Amino acid sequence: MSTTGPPPNYYAILEIQESATTTQIRDAYKRAALKTHPDRVPTDHPERTERTRKFQLVNDAYYTLSNPTRRREYDAQRKLFSSSSTRGAAAAASDPFAQEPPPYSEHQSGGAGAAETAYSWAWNFFTGQNGNNNSNNAQQQREQRQQTENAQFADVFEEMLREEGMDGAGNQVNNGTGKFWGTLGGLSGGALGFIVANVPGLVAGAVAGNRLGAVRDAKGKSVYAVFQELPPDDRSRLLSQLAAKVFSHAVGI
Repeated sequence: MSTTGPPPNYYAILEIQESATTTQIRDAYKRAALKTHPDRVPTDHPERTERTRKFQLVNDAYYTLSNPTRRREYDAQRKLFSSSSTRGAAAAASDPFAQEPPPYSEHQSGGAGAAETAYSWAWNFFTGQNGNNNSNNAQQQREQRQQTENAQFADVFEEMLREEGMDGAGNQVNNGTGKFWGTLGGLSGGALGFIVANVPGLVAGAVAGNRLGAVRDAKGKSVYAVFQELPPDDRSRLLSQLAAKVFSHAVGI
């Protein structure tokens, strides 16, 4: 652990109460991650940078609150700073994503790509890696954080596909709009072809009728790993379709 200054309001970022259960935290993360995921817009879209920043904060929130030990330590830090710091309090109250980082943030740590990575209170506090000006170490830290972020979203990605009937499981494979592989095939002519080309021994019909695990079993890749290698437009459309289904269950999302 490390001294990092006042923490962001991760409960507000996930739009949950401080008494939220583990299940409620996970469900909130799914919604917030889909809501802010940068792949929902093109790489050159003006909102891309801001989406990336918010998506990183959403992942920081889940990283902190999904683990009971980290959550207790985080709550203790919030209490510690609640009476001693009011910096950014007004902005944070109206927009939890607006809280400013301290002056020793990653933005000033040097190293390639530092400006592209939002300051992470959680990562710095729980790994003790704040204020490190060594460019090689800073790069390693960004890579480690990115890996953790990808792993967190990958963990819920396939789960959401199953929950929303987009996993291609069972015999209901003719409804392309409601199944993962059918959705891919409907997005563009190259999407389904890409999957087939990267899974030896499978043909289009077999892909459409197999479960998500077929990719992992045949290629050693997770479904999310294959998703990440799809063309940007296909990733955007698939995420948007998944988001529409997930948000339809929640009022006010």
